[in-house]
Amino acid sequence: MAQEEFKTPEQGVDYLESVVERSRRNWMVMIGAGLNVIAGTLLAIPLAGYVLGSFVHRDKLDWVSLGHVDNFPIGQTRMAVYQNPIKTPFDGLTTNTPCYVRRINEKKFQVFAVNCAHLGCAVHWFQSSGLFLCPCHGGVYYENGARAAGPPPRGLFEYQFRLQNGELWVKAGQLPTMTQPVA
Repeated sequence: MAQEEFKTPEQGVDYLESVVERSRRNWMVMIGAGLNVIAGTLLAIPLAGYVLGSFVHRDKLDWVSLGHVDNFPIGQTRMAVYQNPIKTPFDGLTTNTPCYVRRINEKKFQVFAVNCAHLGCAVHWFQSSGLFLCPCHGGVYYENGARAAGPPPRGLFEYQFRLQNGELWVKAGQLPTMTQPVA
């Protein structure tokens, strides 16, 4: 590449200043473009995780023991607590999920979610009246979980259960909703 010849020293200085200015401008453009790429990547990662997460990470339904069947006397309803199998290290005590267990006879049980079918408030069991009551909006359920009164559109949600080696097991890992009831 042939070197340019300048007739005056000022022309050479002007040329060098324009080269330096262009390289400084190019450097700043590259830094700006690099920062935009980094910012775009940082924004795209969580968005891609949200969109693709349902395809990659499925809920893990698992059988969980509620304890020995002798803990649940025939004709009574008792609260039991199990560890939700879907958890993160930061969940702490929130992985403890309560449910109500009603033992009808030697081998027949009903296991209810504590959530009201109306808006999900925790219902309370009252042995003396044989009713589940929702304190939020006055929902009432019979002891078999059927809707008795109030705004709930249906009865309590029931978990699948099985008996194995003298223990009562429930299929856990999914909180019931109106669109995806457990039973």
